[in-house]
Amino acid sequence: MEVRIGDYPVCIGLDIHKKHSYAAVVDESGKIVEETRIKNTKETLEQFASKYRGAKAVIEATSNYRYIYDVLENYMEVKLAHPYKTRIIAEARIKNDRLDAKMLAHLLRANLIAESYVPPKEVRELRDLTRMRKALIEDRTRIKNRVHAILARNGIFDYPSPFTKKGMDYLKRIDISETDRKLLEINLSVIERINEEIKEIDRIIQEKAKVDGDALLLTTIPGISYYSALLIKAEIGDVNRFPNKFKLISYAGLCPSIKQSGNKEIKGHITKQVQECSDGS
Repeated sequence: MEVRIGDYPVCIGLDIHKKHSYAAVVDESGKIVEETRIKNTKETLEQFASKYRGAKAVIEATSNYRYIYDVLENYMEVKLAHPYKTRIIAEARIKNDRLDAKMLAHLLRANLIAESYVPPKEVRELRDLTRMRKALIEDRTRIKNRVHAILARNGIFDYPSPFTKKGMDYLKRIDISETDRKLLEINLSVIERINEEIKEIDRIIQEKAKVDGDALLLTTIPGISYYSALLIKAEIGDVNRFPNKFKLISYAGLCPSIKQSGNKEIKGHITKQVQECSDGS
């Protein structure tokens, strides 16, 4: 049964920390109904949420918001506040940019939350998968740069790629210290392990893409691989949330940047505004 103070559902703001959260519950008039500290365990969160079943709640898009969001949404309507945009609103309207639990609750009551899009759980898992692949590629690049740095400090600049069989054979013949030789072996071993992990993720991505209608449709576009298809779906989410194609293009960062000076309008490179590694958008 929905909890109401008078005829209005209560509004709850949660200030999330690593092991606990602070909750503030306000009524229609802004009066504090309850302030409490909650452990971020499933049991404790459910106990609190069940008291206010049917209420409205808001949490900030932090690194650990997903777990708390998933628990709370079974009991109440949960909004995810965009941290930066909501702070601007708070500062402009209430002269305070500190988004603590009470502030979030009052902003929710006044319908002043700048809301972030929360994709369905299955789409969030696709994001995790594609972003992990991206992270592994970046890790491998960093380690490859270490290999090049070891060779450079030994005055070796003209050589075949050290990450091929030919390059590996070459590395065995070069005259370097035992320490640098050992460091080369360690870095190359790590690269080999990362390559295996990337192959495994690619296998999982291909399996998921082959049974995903949206991904299969995207792969009919020349140049779109299974990975690219799932990446696009994971990062864009439901295209129906965009009111028109221009909003989608802007979100994806595919629109040109525009600089205006006087009567001149200069179009530049695409904005690339989409944040591949950000949950809240």
